Amino acid sequence: MSSADYRAPGWFTRRVFNRAVAGATRAGLSIWGSRVLVVRGRTSGELRETPVNLLTHDGSRYLVAPRGVTQWVRNLRVASEGSLRVGRRVERFRAIELLDSEKPAILRAYLARWKAEVGVFFDGVAATSSEEELRRIAPRHPVFRVEPLDPVLARPG
Repeated sequence: MSSADYRAPGWFTRRVFNRAVAGATRAGLSIWGSRVLVVRGRTSGELRETPVNLLTHDGSRYLVAPRGVTQWVRNLRVASEGSLRVGRRVERFRAIELLDSEKPAILRAYLARWKAEVGVFFDGVAATSSEEELRRIAPRHPVFRVEPLDPVLARPG
């Protein structure tokens, strides 16, 4: 997968929307499943935060990267674990990246829930698209299964 498979957010998304969602989520208000993903930077070692949508599908939970191979995806691939926050609630998790062949049902569920927000990044593919179309776009959208490492904790502070 090349850097061409990444779609940078526009000014409004980066400066207004993501900050508003992250702020609300940090305050404890999850907007349509939003969480703040915290993962260690692969080169700096510093903790990095980004708002994400956590999908629950068939009893498992997933992080989908609608914009492709983002910095959080690269960091999570190296760290293989992170935490998800909503307000003071923190959940540590292990991330297992799915194979492309495992992604179509997850991508379909993700698009059914968040197409209005992220559909532009899926090249016209929708929740109602064929299995073949979902398989075609799967390589461009990393998907991680989220497996808890410990009970949900309250963050000090």
